[in-house]
Amino acid sequence: MGLTQYYTASTLDGFIADEHNSLDWLFPTERGPGAEQRWEAFLGEVGAMALGSTTYEWVLGHEDLLAHPERWRSFYGDRPSWVFTSRELPRVDGADVRFVRGDVAAVHAEMSAAAGDANIWLIGGGDLVGQFHDAGLLDQVVVGIAPVTLGAGAPLLPRRIEGLRLVDVRRDEQLVSLTYDVPRRR
Repeated sequence: MGLTQYYTASTLDGFIADEHNSLDWLFPTERGPGAEQRWEAFLGEVGAMALGSTTYEWVLGHEDLLAHPERWRSFYGDRPSWVFTSRELPRVDGADVRFVRGDVAAVHAEMSAAAGDANIWLIGGGDLVGQFHDAGLLDQVVVGIAPVTLGAGAPLLPRRIEGLRLVDVRRDEQLVSLTYDVPRRR
């Protein structure tokens, strides 16, 4: 069984999205040589993904996925994705997107079965990731800290989590990547 990982980027002041739920603040950040290969290596270990509805809607709009559904496959391949939502949302043609609601533990079991020995990527948002932590299902937080401050927006993790253990620090030009193991709560 693989890891359940929150792999994301954050501003220096702890936000993953601005007050309009946009990630546009991240794209100007310089990354060094090998950034694309590190991304591909991470994604190569992912067997399933989970997103909150706000994150899903941002990706849909930012990449114009309803008009260009082939972009989903170019970004995420054929990995199954679970979108946690209480609303009806549009589906990307040809993508294995499953809309769910309710307790993350039951869905995590389904995701784990689909992922096999590969990892589960919790794309975000922070509240959804917090729910996985609260259920004792979060193994690792990997966060790239960008040299940007927003002052407001969606927080990295809007709850208290203690006992994180730093296992890796890597500089990627202007981004610093921190990897923390999360003690399991059961």
